[in-house]
Amino acid sequence: MLKNFLVFCVVFNSLLFVTALLCFVMRFPLQFTLAEGLRNGMKYYKDTDTPGRCYMKRTLDLMQIEFRCCGNDNYRDWFEIQWVSNRYLDFSSKEVKDRIGSNVDGQYLMDGVPFSCCNPSSPRPCIQLQMTNNSAHYSYDHYTEELNVWRRGCREALLSYYGGMMTSIGVLVLLVTILEFGVTVGLQYVNSSLSTLANPDDPESESEGWVLEKTGEGDVHRHHG
Repeated sequence: MLKNFLVFCVVFNSLLFVTALLCFVMRFPLQFTLAEGLRNGMKYYKDTDTPGRCYMKRTLDLMQIEFRCCGNDNYRDWFEIQWVSNRYLDFSSKEVKDRIGSNVDGQYLMDGVPFSCCNPSSPRPCIQLQMTNNSAHYSYDHYTEELNVWRRGCREALLSYYGGMMTSIGVLVLLVTILEFGVTVGLQYVNSSLSTLANPDDPESESEGWVLEKTGEGDVHRHHG
């Protein structure tokens, strides 16, 4: 019975160690997965009328508000995609036609970000549209002005949150693994001592206990019951 429990402890310790290791190394693929997921999510932000994507806008807005971030790497990522649905564009407008015709993909691109990128702590009303047009705003220079949108990208924010969580779990599992290893070593010593009892019915009988496989007299620790 003790030997079976010892085998179980060894297997359990191995699984714990692998789990702790994965918690540390998975941070690197997590970074690329987050980048790809955010990129696709931003691409579908405007598809509020498309089944399966209609909640993407709400999800991204809540994420940017909660994690105080904007875009994938930074707020300028929103400049490179169309994030306003065609449903809300006046295609008879010259401005809309010019913007759509200004790029090969035929997207309505602009130097603006969704409202969820705005920093509510800023004393100035949020400038989320025409962010690079200094003349569109009074006393504003986007090169020197402290922008009132979140500067940190959501990939960095999410990686910091989930990466920190995985690191904490990894450290906790590693500590449990060390504790379990100590228990396993003790069980191995007890198991080897019991298996070498000269007289199992005599509690004062001598026995030999070891942690590793006995290779010589130098490895043997004599135990008196």
